[in-house]
Amino acid sequence: MRIAVSCHSLVSDWNNGSAHFLRGVVAELLDRGHDVRTYEPRDGWSRQSLRDDRGAAALEEVHERFPWMASVVREYGPEALDLDEALDGTDLVLVHHSSEPSLVGRIGARRAGGGRFRLLFHDTYHRAVTAPDDIARYDLGGYDGVLAFGEVVRQAYLDRGWTQRAWTWHEAADTRVFRPLPEVEPDADLVWIGNWGDDERGDELREFMLRPARRLRLRGTVHGVRYPWHGRMAVRLAGLRYRGRLANHQAPSRFARHRVTVHVPRRPYATALPGIPTIRPFEALACGIPLVSAPWDDAEGLFRPGEDLLFARNGDQMCHQLDAVLNDSQLAGALRANGLETIAKRHTCTHRVEELLDIARELGIREETPA
Repeated sequence: MRIAVSCHSLVSDWNNGSAHFLRGVVAELLDRGHDVRTYEPRDGWSRQSLRDDRGAAALEEVHERFPWMASVVREYGPEALDLDEALDGTDLVLVHHSSEPSLVGRIGARRAGGGRFRLLFHDTYHRAVTAPDDIARYDLGGYDGVLAFGEVVRQAYLDRGWTQRAWTWHEAADTRVFRPLPEVEPDADLVWIGNWGDDERGDELREFMLRPARRLRLRGTVHGVRYPWHGRMAVRLAGLRYRGRLANHQAPSRFARHRVTVHVPRRPYATALPGIPTIRPFEALACGIPLVSAPWDDAEGLFRPGEDLLFARNGDQMCHQLDAVLNDSQLAGALRANGLETIAKRHTCTHRVEELLDIARELGIREETPA
């Protein structure tokens, strides 16, 4: 099957978590012998920010780690994407919500005008629920349906009449990259990998990570971008080290050097999007590190609370849970084993590609056995 993917960037993950999952999906499709091409703007803000932050060598490092990108990723400039070249002979097209609205409309018009490919809009953000006017600007009239990264988002598309068909397609871990590294010995307590999140997460990070770390006198590391000066100062006052951006493919080694991690969802996910944890818990559990999470509603039963991960209702309980994990090797071992089991059984990019191929068949695509 020939598949095209439009997204903001597969190459740069600078403040671009969508790249994590899409890389895993594309890698799995390639391993199965499918013909995949991805299209991204050459001068998108994530690429530019990565260059400004770490230099051109950071982009070269991504290509070295994922050599298949050389034959898959197609960049386009201000003259815009050539749809004749991108869509010719394609069976399935995925358009990520991070694509420019004008491009979303242009591709939809090609499908509505007789394009033989099947066309899906892929949404991995909270705006369909929290800022519906932002989604309403996308013209999805020519699309065959929507892939939503949670049931509440899927239902929003249907309830508002933006699409007639939608499927829940959760993110998952790319276990080619995210796996335990037992040869690495931990030398610190707590690691957090994530962005500050502006007004959507600052207070939560203080309550569920920084204050507990200070109270327990933990040694650890914080990675992420877009930390304001007061955020970096708060990390330092908590006794943790702020180390800036971490390439996503380097996260497994960082997890391996620490004994526990936390998940602190942005406020919209905790309050308005039940069932959507974002990709970070999948990746952490796939690396076999014990995880303690701030509150979010696992409405879709993705995990086994208390077995795969622990939850904390407030900062005091977070202190208790972190202290328990760090001082009870049996508890920590059980969390590692159970989290790995659940990821392996349900939440890998292999599982999600199986789901995608089922949807493709439902849309009438005849999947030929790849050569």
